[in-house]
Amino acid sequence: MSTVVRVEGLCKHYEVPVREAGLSNAIKSVFQRQTRTVKAVDGVSFTIAAGEVVGFLGPNGAGKTTTLKMLSGLLNPTSGTVEVLGYRPFTRDYRFLRAITLVMGQRTNLVWDLPGMDSFELSRVVYGMASAQYAETRDTLIEILELQTLLDKPVRNLSLGERMKMEFALALMHRPQVLFLDEPTIGLDVTMQKRIRTFVADYNQRFGASVILTSHYMADVAALCKRVIVIHHGTLIHDGALSDLVHRFAPSRTITVRTSATVAALSAYGETKELDDGRVSIKVAADAVPRITAQILAHHDVSDIAVLEPPIEDIIAEVYAR
Repeated sequence: MSTVVRVEGLCKHYEVPVREAGLSNAIKSVFQRQTRTVKAVDGVSFTIAAGEVVGFLGPNGAGKTTTLKMLSGLLNPTSGTVEVLGYRPFTRDYRFLRAITLVMGQRTNLVWDLPGMDSFELSRVVYGMASAQYAETRDTLIEILELQTLLDKPVRNLSLGERMKMEFALALMHRPQVLFLDEPTIGLDVTMQKRIRTFVADYNQRFGASVILTSHYMADVAALCKRVIVIHHGTLIHDGALSDLVHRFAPSRTITVRTSATVAALSAYGETKELDDGRVSIKVAADAVPRITAQILAHHDVSDIAVLEPPIEDIIAEVYAR
């Protein structure tokens, strides 16, 4: 499988002014300006293969958006190497720009006072798309995203969810090979988040596009990404399968059971807690789940039993904490 994104030792450092509060310090800073170095991204390395969907995670200020801006050519790196589809993004080669797209949940590329269809037509002209290909792609995106009733409305009259669907259609009108998605579902309700996730998965399957997704909604990551890259304070702390992250940072599982046995009897298997609906939860080591489940079923009258992993949000929070 070919590599579409290659990053080696990528750094982005900023010099920011520093001064204490007060008028005297403000005057002093005019003549003796002090700065400090902020390492937004510091020595990050990874590769992404064609057709891969990768979650790019980290707390606020970790360097996720800065990295995506360097990958899409909006920022020049301080040092390190970055290649996307064989191009150096910051040269902004026209062929490179035709092959990628960047969707940011809090930014819009739609013309605010015009219907979305006008923005689509503008995109066709900017990217020099052939009329036949444009019409085919436009109609496909309209169908997938269910935009039929939105096309003649000025963008300013659309709800946030409607605008984000139009935003996706505009961003993908030129059929990019690489998608950089920065919080694409932020602020959307649960139903709209699910529609956007379904659309991204469908686009990936139809066109074999590579996707890098940042999101604080772990449902997005769990639904779309088998692999995750986690950065913190600008440095990479995990790169691998999402299941490996779960195994590494969540070594325990919770068995919930509805049974006639007492809580005291079940406490022999692990840390127990009585739940409101008549069930009992038992916290056990992940590798002990098969053995303990078999013992419970063999020695107690069980009417219901389930094994639960910790919520992905809790696992990611544990990653950040460590």
